[in-house]
Amino acid sequence: QVQLVESGGGLVQAGGSLRLSCVASGRTFSSLRMGWFRQRPGKEREFVAHIDQNGGSTYYADSLKGQFTISRDNAKNTVYLQMSSLEPVDTAVYYCAVFTGGVIYSANHYGYWGQGTQVTVSS
Repeated sequence: QVQLVESGGGLVQAGGSLRLSCVASGRTFSSLRMGWFRQRPGKEREFVAHIDQNGGSTYYADSLKGQFTISRDNAKNTVYLQMSSLEPVDTAVYYCAVFTGGVIYSANHYGYWGQGTQVTVSS
């Protein structure tokens, strides 16, 4: 079992930045590949970013490359999502999750999820 707790969401004005954090417990964090997803109002959950066990490889949704950065600190059991140049379209609940194998862009291939953190971007 893995427990994930996200934090760092909130209300931000368009053009602003936020850094989300996700703390993991219950398993050796350095062995886990991690991802961030988001669910915008009325939309399905969508892939945001993925990072391998030591942070050497990262992957992003094409539309978010250059705007979001995923990173991790294995000493703190934490994965981060740095978000910049935020726009109202980025308003969503953001989730971190543990990759369990398969397609990194598919939510179906992540087995543990946090409760999510709300990000609201005002215009």
